Amino acid sequence: MNAGDERLRDALAGEHAAIYGYGVLGAHLTGSALQLARDAEAAHRERRDALLVRLTSTSATPPAAQPAYDLPFPVTDAASAMKLATELEERTGVLWRVAIPDTTGDQRKTCLDALTDCALRAARWRRAAGQQVGTVPLP
Repeated sequence: MNAGDERLRDALAGEHAAIYGYGVLGAHLTGSALQLARDAEAAHRERRDALLVRLTSTSATPPAAQPAYDLPFPVTDAASAMKLATELEERTGVLWRVAIPDTTGDQRKTCLDALTDCALRAARWRRAAGQQVGTVPLP
């Protein structure tokens, strides 16, 4: 397996974790924040599915989703749910950013698109949480 496929496996593991995290935090949200969470989870599911197809087509064994993931802090209300959503996007974005140098062509475009999507969703979560800084340099 080449380095690009290995980085894509790492990104897939991150997508699995993000999907799990959105399943936890969604229970604490309502209204537009809940819709933002649903849209984000759907986007991560779509990326996960595309990665599964890509990796199996290259004979790379994709990592399976874990039954549960450790969360960085308890999610007990809307504020902690939005904080977790921001962190999920930042962490997943980092995995996509790390994959960029080891990929080329269509794989690299996939990584860049995913990184951009994560950064935009993180900015949306910061704005929803009332944070003044909407973006961070290179998540």
